[in-house]
Amino acid sequence: MDKAVLGIDIAKANFQVTLLSEATERGRSFPNNPKGFAQLDHWLSNRGVDRVHACMEATGTYWEALAVHLARADHVVSVVNPARTKGFAQSELSRNKTDALDAAMIARFCKAVQPEPWTPPTPEVHELQALVRRLDSLQTIRQQELNRQQAPGLSAVVQHSLNEHIAYLELQIAQLEQLIHDHIDHHPQLQQQRDLLTSIPGIGDATAARLLGEIPDIHQFQSPKQLAAFAGVSPRLWQSGSSVRGMTRLAKTGNPRLRKALFYPALVAKVHNPPLRTFARRLEGAGKKKMVVVGALMRKLLHLAYAILKSGAPFDPLYSSASR
Repeated sequence: MDKAVLGIDIAKANFQVTLLSEATERGRSFPNNPKGFAQLDHWLSNRGVDRVHACMEATGTYWEALAVHLARADHVVSVVNPARTKGFAQSELSRNKTDALDAAMIARFCKAVQPEPWTPPTPEVHELQALVRRLDSLQTIRQQELNRQQAPGLSAVVQHSLNEHIAYLELQIAQLEQLIHDHIDHHPQLQQQRDLLTSIPGIGDATAARLLGEIPDIHQFQSPKQLAAFAGVSPRLWQSGSSVRGMTRLAKTGNPRLRKALFYPALVAKVHNPPLRTFARRLEGAGKKKMVVVGALMRKLLHLAYAILKSGAPFDPLYSSASR
């Protein structure tokens, strides 16, 4: 059956689907686990559907396993920013919101817009992504415990508990950092890409691992602007007529983990990366605010990462200065 579209509304425990094929519309809910994935396969087969264009929102991590399953089953999969489907729903003047209604809306969005296909990461990139995200989680918990440790008037028992937990977290973090390093070393392409990225002043091993884990395939992006939009570091203008002149900010309609990974490297690059240092001084001389400059540096770092990964050539400060 041709032109079948599957809208999927993802939640932690379940996912709701709406199948649009020819003049029919069908819906059902499945558990969000491998058993539910198999049930979906059987449900599609019973309706004579061999291949669908499945569309879902990139919310949290609950969509990832189903997206990989559908892609491996040779379905076309699109994973879209929720802001796009929200805008589509508003254009339809939608007033109600349920899982079933959302799945049907996503199916109509997919049929009307035909969003670009999503490509699942390779197994080694998928594993790297899982490792760096786990590392981020542990580092966040450690910082929370360190903050609690500074609270005045802690009892000796609580202080001892915090000390033990922090020591345990630091051990786990060190082990994960070693696992990430070893994982990259065991895959030549990842190792080569890490070495290219770390040639950029401001990007170290930890940032390179995060970039490689969150950018599935650099060749999916046709330009550095596309990559910047994917990360949500493109500038967002706020102007209307002759009187409205809002401050330019980061769009932030992209991958938040990439933005987080680029923030501190941008501060380092402002001092230690000669072309970006010159770039930052020029912006500051033009009266740009501090966070505007940092956002621009984050974007510049991502542009450099794109060019270096695409070309396979390490960072050249003379070339970067000449092409600025």
